[in-house]
Amino acid sequence: MFTGIIESIGTVKGIRQGSGGKVISVDLGKLCDDIKHGDSVAVNGVCLTVSKISGTAIEFNVSAETLSRSSINNLTVSAKVNLERAMSAEGRFGGHIVQGHIDGVATVSSIERKGAFSEMVFSAGKELLDEMVVKGSVAIDGISLTVSKMDERSFGISVIPTTLQETTLGTAKIGDIVNIETDILIKAVKKQLKKILPEKGGLTESKLKEYGF
Repeated sequence: MFTGIIESIGTVKGIRQGSGGKVISVDLGKLCDDIKHGDSVAVNGVCLTVSKISGTAIEFNVSAETLSRSSINNLTVSAKVNLERAMSAEGRFGGHIVQGHIDGVATVSSIERKGAFSEMVFSAGKELLDEMVVKGSVAIDGISLTVSKMDERSFGISVIPTTLQETTLGTAKIGDIVNIETDILIKAVKKQLKKILPEKGGLTESKLKEYGF
């Protein structure tokens, strides 16, 4: 499990085809001091497993499923990526519950600088937007952020200076594709509501009694 608090920005050192996917090498820098084979690391929000360690360069095997659902497939050598190691039992919970399981991607549609801050808007599909609420949490490329506004086709966030300095959002451009993981709590509630609320006829007294209300 992760918290969405980025520890470092890494650099992609190599990409090659693997059996059924790709092998990506990332320079983790100082984070390698506490990394071992089999550890989980969130790379731009995608939970990946350490398969090989060569100094500060760490290799990850990325499956075809992950490549199809995330922006990992678009990475190139020298690209910068957000890094977070799995949360330790004694660590502080500074962000929100982030699993590293990407739900889909969104596109940067506008960036407005306001002094040291930035207002960013992302276009996204209905399936993703249905799992967001204003003032709720969302992970963008692994960064724990708060939804500031929404409409039928997009959502916005307000980015503080520290986040701009310490994550890849500081160099984001209009048209960039980002990984999105919606809040697991909203997904759980949505699933249960689908069971309770009938598709037709509305919520009835008998349906409420069936579920113990």
